[in-house]
Amino acid sequence: MLAYTYTAPGKFELLEKPKPVLLDRRDAIVRVTLSSICTSDLHIKHGSVPRAVPGITVGHEMVGVVEKVGEDVSSVRPGDRVAVNVETFCGDCFFCRNGWVNNCIDPNGGWALGCRIDGGQAEYVRVPYADQGLTRIPDTVTDRQALFAGDILATGYWAAEIGAIATGDTVLIIGAGPTGICTLQCVLLKRPRQVIVCEKDPQRRAFVQKQYPQVLTVRPEDALEFVRSHNRHGGADAVLEAAGSEETFRLAWQCARPNAVVTVVALYDRSQTLPLPEMYGKNLTFKTGGVDGCKCAQILKLIEQKKIDTTPLITHTYPLEVIAAAYELFDQR
Repeated sequence: MLAYTYTAPGKFELLEKPKPVLLDRRDAIVRVTLSSICTSDLHIKHGSVPRAVPGITVGHEMVGVVEKVGEDVSSVRPGDRVAVNVETFCGDCFFCRNGWVNNCIDPNGGWALGCRIDGGQAEYVRVPYADQGLTRIPDTVTDRQALFAGDILATGYWAAEIGAIATGDTVLIIGAGPTGICTLQCVLLKRPRQVIVCEKDPQRRAFVQKQYPQVLTVRPEDALEFVRSHNRHGGADAVLEAAGSEETFRLAWQCARPNAVVTVVALYDRSQTLPLPEMYGKNLTFKTGGVDGCKCAQILKLIEQKKIDTTPLITHTYPLEVIAAAYELFDQR
């Protein structure tokens, strides 16, 4: 089968590989029908993910059809359309029992697909712990609608859940890329008083204005004054940082009011610094880390109920045979 493969830092290649087989009684083999390129894939390509293993097939955001299951798999069966979770997790360890599945202690736990074990930018993928890692797609939901349920929608849902957002809040989301838009949709489900999206790209701001007319947009250079003018408490009640740069990290805590919650949604490619003397007295709470992607069933239900729709984010599709062209396009953005 064809598989897009991380062969060395800075280098991906489309290779012919053996079709995966069941290695454990809890595995499933999925025929991939749709996969996407995530910024994290680019981080691997650029050498920013040290734990990524050369030789692995990349890709951790996909949907497909179950082809084969191990003897102990009970939640899905061959022929089921499924969304694949970005994380694999055992469901039994201390962290899994608390919902912190990103920290599953299993060797294949957490973000493994497309990083430490073969992922889904291929014709087929093996999914460990299939009962936890696969979610049946409702019959009325298309593959395109479900594509992001296991990764960036799971990230947005997780961020909105831990962001401590109340109905009367002013919420600032920094970044209107795909992860930022998924976060925005999940934040709107919390019914805050006002949502502001900070984004430097005028096309992305225009997209937000068209799709979500109730949401305000602002450029980064105007954000601090703009946010303060829209909340009498001196800043946003909750900030979700979905852009992932040094500038946006600083902007996140600057735009937060005292005693606010700042949720770091983005994955950074370098260390960030907390300037504690400048922040002293703001009494901020930071919430950070990888997504705990264990709410895919709830997300697919919201999609089925038409409360979430991420299909406008899908602007280009490519056959696997020309995936390198898709990466070239995405890497330029």
